[in-house]
Amino acid sequence: MSAVWRAARAAAWRRRLQTAVIGLVVLCSATTAMLALGLLDAASSPFDKAFDEQNGAHVVASFDTSKVSRAQVEETTRLPGVEAAAGPFDQMVLAVPKGARAVPAGPLTVVGRADPGGVVDRVQIVHGRWPAAPGEVAINQRFDVPPKPGALGSKLELPGGVALTVVGFATSMSQSAGAWVVPEQLTTFKPPTAQMLYRFTSAATQEQVRASLAGVTAKLPQGSLDASRSYLSIKAAFSGPSDDYLPFMSLFGVLGLVVSVLIVGNVISGAVISGFRHIGVLKALGFTPNQVVAVYLVMVCLPAVTGSVLGTALGGLLTAPVLESAFEGVETGTAAIAVGAWVPVVCLLGMPALAVVAALFPALRAHRLPAALAISTGGAPRARRGLRMQRLLGGTRLPRSVSLGLAQPFARPGRSAMTMAAIVLGVTTVTLSTGLTSTILAFNKASSGGKITEFFVRANRPGMGAARKLSDPQSEAMLRSLPGTLTVTAGVFVGVDLAGQRQPLDVQFLRGDTPGLASKIVSGRWLEGPGEVVVPPAFLSQRGLKVGDQITLVLKGEQTRASIVGEAMEGGPRFIWSSWETLHTLAPRLQADLYQVRLKPGTDAKAYAQAVKAADPGLRAEIDADKGESIDTATVVGFSSVFTVLLTLVAALGVFNTVLLNTRERRRDLGMLKSIGMTPWQVTAMTTTSMALLGAASGLLGIPLGMAGHRIVVDNVGSVVFPDSMKAVWHVPQLVLLASAGVTIAVLGALLPARSAARLTIAKVLHSE
Repeated sequence: MSAVWRAARAAAWRRRLQTAVIGLVVLCSATTAMLALGLLDAASSPFDKAFDEQNGAHVVASFDTSKVSRAQVEETTRLPGVEAAAGPFDQMVLAVPKGARAVPAGPLTVVGRADPGGVVDRVQIVHGRWPAAPGEVAINQRFDVPPKPGALGSKLELPGGVALTVVGFATSMSQSAGAWVVPEQLTTFKPPTAQMLYRFTSAATQEQVRASLAGVTAKLPQGSLDASRSYLSIKAAFSGPSDDYLPFMSLFGVLGLVVSVLIVGNVISGAVISGFRHIGVLKALGFTPNQVVAVYLVMVCLPAVTGSVLGTALGGLLTAPVLESAFEGVETGTAAIAVGAWVPVVCLLGMPALAVVAALFPALRAHRLPAALAISTGGAPRARRGLRMQRLLGGTRLPRSVSLGLAQPFARPGRSAMTMAAIVLGVTTVTLSTGLTSTILAFNKASSGGKITEFFVRANRPGMGAARKLSDPQSEAMLRSLPGTLTVTAGVFVGVDLAGQRQPLDVQFLRGDTPGLASKIVSGRWLEGPGEVVVPPAFLSQRGLKVGDQITLVLKGEQTRASIVGEAMEGGPRFIWSSWETLHTLAPRLQADLYQVRLKPGTDAKAYAQAVKAADPGLRAEIDADKGESIDTATVVGFSSVFTVLLTLVAALGVFNTVLLNTRERRRDLGMLKSIGMTPWQVTAMTTTSMALLGAASGLLGIPLGMAGHRIVVDNVGSVVFPDSMKAVWHVPQLVLLASAGVTIAVLGALLPARSAARLTIAKVLHSE
């Protein structure tokens, strides 16, 4: 093996360019694979493991006790399809005042439960203990977030003069409550709802969960099911943010892996073919056929291992900030967001193994080659292939250098096919990146309102600047009267609770010129009356809802039913829009404190802001600061651009390697052609033409593949739904430019070795003949 090692090391050093190409390709592929696998693992495995350990509930349901009795609810636990159930538990939403140490102010869903165990939703104590008597409470909190100093043992003041001592902090993967007390504690409040926790025999998909829940509640009085939440919506909330990154990272990862196989196979195939004499010499010196194969495999392993180590390390460095951004603010229960140890191991071992497999088949050719034949083949002229195509093209009026170049790919069809495949993937990557950039730019333009200047006119908060002089209606009227005003939309952000859900919502209640916002609707319609909401895709996916479903909004004891009438292009999972009439049913005295103003083209924005301040010093006008690219947008565009450059460079290096091998094999032919009068310029034209043909064909194949990849990515972004107008980004001039991308990659890769071949002298080429 020491002889194999020395021979392989010498071969790798002698073919430094090919070694660098393999290392670069494997590095890019390992980096992308590490990111994609890391996101996939962090988004699925921790949740599934923690959910199974706690025997989480497939559905957390709350029933209106004024419409259904506890006995009727208990009957549902014995129906077919119910694997296990817990409850009913008394449940109600209480308002926590400001100043509480253990929990933020606002609505808190409290459940009466005797112990944290049971057959469903085994709650895990993370600090302190479970409530054992009236007057004690345990707060639901993430296991990896320590309680605030003094929170454990503090008092939680509730309406009605009830004070509860915080004796513990617990966490539930089912997110079944915001706090737990003993059942006797809630009897004084007369809770309006009862909670049930179900595990079903069929709950793999959202449709199965819906069907199972419908079977359980079929015989109950109509309207008795107050709210429900599927475990799949919790899982979607856990993994949903990473879904924005996973589609395009996975696609670029697949492209990188395929390019790795093609380039490595092409490099080793060329090394074997161009090294016939070297193979013969090794065998003549006593190397066995297996040792010769080992030489070439070790030669591949050297750059592959180096590229794999560097790529995995780079991917690991990039994974941490990506995970932090993707899972920021996500309720994790007992699931630790981290990349499993298997991910870097797979990348470290898998990438070199993939390179070895790609090199094995061409290396086996060296195994079968006899020593005498290898030595004689290495020094004698090789049999010519592609003569029929040369003769066919020679009969045309094409310049001789061009006809010879067009015929060259047919002399090595296998090598040409692998080179063409690499160029196809390069064009596919360029097309995919171009489409993503166009879609995101169109999305940003629609989100920002185009070239129209937008102002946010805000009322100063108490104690922060001059007090507001004009009332809400007067402020809106004043803004409409100012010269240059195009539209005015009044609104207010209100934190409300969603019945049956632990996480509060930020609802923007709107009035005025809201129809312009209808352009952001991708499903359903915009708000038209009371009792209606418009929600983003993340809200629907993380709660298992759809357009047409109803939800219950709760604000300081008041509640109202609202229908989901539309789905917007984007938005966070805790943000929705509703009408001003809906706000009046919850808090009729609230006034707008934010006005979104769009100015007519040509209006002086600075003068407009001064006019607003002069009319009411308590109002301040600010140009919309959110009109630039978001962090997610910059990440997607930046990541795709970087890997487009890398994969395009790798494809060009593959062409470079192919042309280099072709010119080395055809040194004698080049010398003969130069001896009969072929100029250096004609040699360059002949060599680049041979690759330009492959590039042109690759462009025609790569464009549809890139368009298909673009559609796959934009249709699978978790937090955004792009309308068809933003997906149809392809136009004839753009497609013409993309079609030339294959030729550009091929020519750039072929130019340097072509110029090198053109500078060869006749005497040097024919010296050994």
